[in-house]
Amino acid sequence: MPTRTAKPDAAPRADAARPAHGRLSELRIRGLGAIDDVTLELGPGLTVVTGETGAGKTMVVTGLTLLFGGRADPGRVRASGRAGVEGRLELPPGSPVWERAADAGADPDDDGSLILARTVSAEGRSRAYLGGRSVPVGVVAELSESLLAVHGQTDQLRLSRPAEQRRALDRYAGPAHLALLDRYREAHQRWRALSADLDRRRGQARELAQAADVLRHGLEEIAAVAPEPGEDEALDTQAKRLSDADALRAAADEARLALVGDVTGDLGGGEVPQDATAALATAERALAASDDPTLVMLAQDLADAVAVVSDVAGQLSGYVADLDADPARLAEVLDRRAALTALVRKYAEVGQGVAGVLAWAEEAQEKLSQLDVSDEALDALAAERDAARADVDRLGAELSAGRRAAAEGFAAEVGAELAGLAMKSARVSFAIDSHPDDPGPDGVDDVALLLAAHPGAPARPVHKGASGGELSRVMLAIEVVFAGADPVPVMVFDEVDAGVGGQAAGEIGRRLARLARDHQVVVVTHLAQVAAFADTHLVVDKSPDTGAGVTATDIRSVEQEDRVRELARMLSGLADSDTGQAHARELLAVAAGSR
Repeated sequence: MPTRTAKPDAAPRADAARPAHGRLSELRIRGLGAIDDVTLELGPGLTVVTGETGAGKTMVVTGLTLLFGGRADPGRVRASGRAGVEGRLELPPGSPVWERAADAGADPDDDGSLILARTVSAEGRSRAYLGGRSVPVGVVAELSESLLAVHGQTDQLRLSRPAEQRRALDRYAGPAHLALLDRYREAHQRWRALSADLDRRRGQARELAQAADVLRHGLEEIAAVAPEPGEDEALDTQAKRLSDADALRAAADEARLALVGDVTGDLGGGEVPQDATAALATAERALAASDDPTLVMLAQDLADAVAVVSDVAGQLSGYVADLDADPARLAEVLDRRAALTALVRKYAEVGQGVAGVLAWAEEAQEKLSQLDVSDEALDALAAERDAARADVDRLGAELSAGRRAAAEGFAAEVGAELAGLAMKSARVSFAIDSHPDDPGPDGVDDVALLLAAHPGAPARPVHKGASGGELSRVMLAIEVVFAGADPVPVMVFDEVDAGVGGQAAGEIGRRLARLARDHQVVVVTHLAQVAAFADTHLVVDKSPDTGAGVTATDIRSVEQEDRVRELARMLSGLADSDTGQAHARELLAVAAGSR
């Protein structure tokens, strides 16, 4: 079967701009369930997937879940023996996904998007790829926490976990509450660190005292010698100069005499200067007497040379005068160098010299401050720990109060959403159980989202108190409430409208469209009232494969009259029904007018 590409032919509505957190622009599924090879180009906003029962609509959700690190089921692999899913993510430059992807060695594609891929063999072997690099599936699963939220009959992943419910409540409480949570976490981390340090010192007092004695002995030994930075190199130079003083003096005298030496010799009855300075001066005078510009310029160069030679000769004279050949001074330098060498052998790495000794002393001083097990040090550390715990208690109480206040508003808003989703009698609440005696890294509260699905029903944890369809609608209501605060760019709802019809179905569509203003939303639905709100409408068709005699699935994008026919089929079971098509056009008009 040739590859089919389903493209969103109709332009998305004006407010269906690219979600601020990014989107999945392309999805390719190969060899998965009834799908042979299909590429979907997903637009921003709301995408619905419809089709006959058994055509393979859920394979789109299965492919998305697999792509983002979900469990690989070899039973879904077609007879070809290998299934594969590829996706193209468009992310803003500031997305934290880029940093994690770079850590994994991933590179952006030529157009700046990030390519994800996953393969599964019939034997169950699975491999994941990120930005062209093979990565552990766990890396992609980690990224999925900030990229994808799946809600379906059997896949209530995120908000069914108590820890995620607490995070959701914190986000709902607002920026000031989140800033308070950051301060609490810092205080909690400091308290835990101080407590661990105090317990360590008390529990290992003998061992720590012995280690401290070793460090003190080393510091005292170094302090007795008191090495200076670079002193070893300076002593090496000085020792060599003192040892070779006679040879150095002879060399300097010979050079000085050659430059400004004595008057010697007798040529033609006159005294001729034999030093370089006099020779250069004679040459300079000879040239300076000429009126030729070139010779005058060269005479100036010779005058400069005379000045340089005279300066060097003066420095050589000073060098000879300062040269010390005192054997006592040489012995003193050698003794000092030996003392430094002994320190270097004990406290420095090979090749580090005195710099390594000084580094060891600095590190030892820092360690010593952590090994003090005296009564005074332990009392001071205990007081610091108690002060940190007081901060934890104070901030934890403020955090808990903020959660309780936010819980009331949150429950009221979710309840209002549920009223329009055929769950008017349902009540959502938070159970917040505080344990101030055992503060955790996220506060002193255990948070549980509860649902009483019917009047008189007890409030139970949301994933236990609702059926699959009810739970999907609860999750939808929660996501709508969180639409502006949730950073997850892609949300998937599988059969969220199960067991719903009439006006409630239209309300579901309206809420999904509202959610799609800030996110990319993909919905598998069997209700025309929901599908009418779509920006992109994909239809899954089932057809026999004449070559192998098995069922194959194709996915196509519909618009205009094709879309009307599909909605009519969903309404009446007859795509060509005049009544069904009239109803379909009415639904599209209502959906367009309610945006």
